[in-house]
Amino acid sequence: QVQLVESGGGLVQAGGSLRLSCAASGLTFSSYAMGWFRQAPGKEREFVAAISLNGGSTYYADSVKGRFTISRDNAKNTVYLQMNSLKPEDTARYYCAARYLVFSNSCNRTVTYNYWGQGTQVTVSS
Repeated sequence: QVQLVESGGGLVQAGGSLRLSCAASGLTFSSYAMGWFRQAPGKEREFVAAISLNGGSTYYADSVKGRFTISRDNAKNTVYLQMNSLKPEDTARYYCAARYLVFSNSCNRTVTYNYWGQGTQVTVSS
């Protein structure tokens, strides 16, 4: 069965950095575009970043552009999210998601993804 397992979350001070990882199993990883989303308490899940099947294209939410970097290693079946210059408003549970074959401008929509992980908590203190 398909599993997406996030790791790397934690508590960090504002201005600090974290690197999230998402290890995938049970699927042909290179056939999936990958995305990161986040959800804060009382808020809807929101798009953070996405990456194409071969890693050649990326897409970011305006709120994280220039601070976060998404990357993937298809040999390790893993997608990463490097988060720099963290702000308290980045506090949320972060989820990775897999979307079969398609990387397009709809990659910011949760409904277009086939599989989801359980998430990892990121807390940024001021």
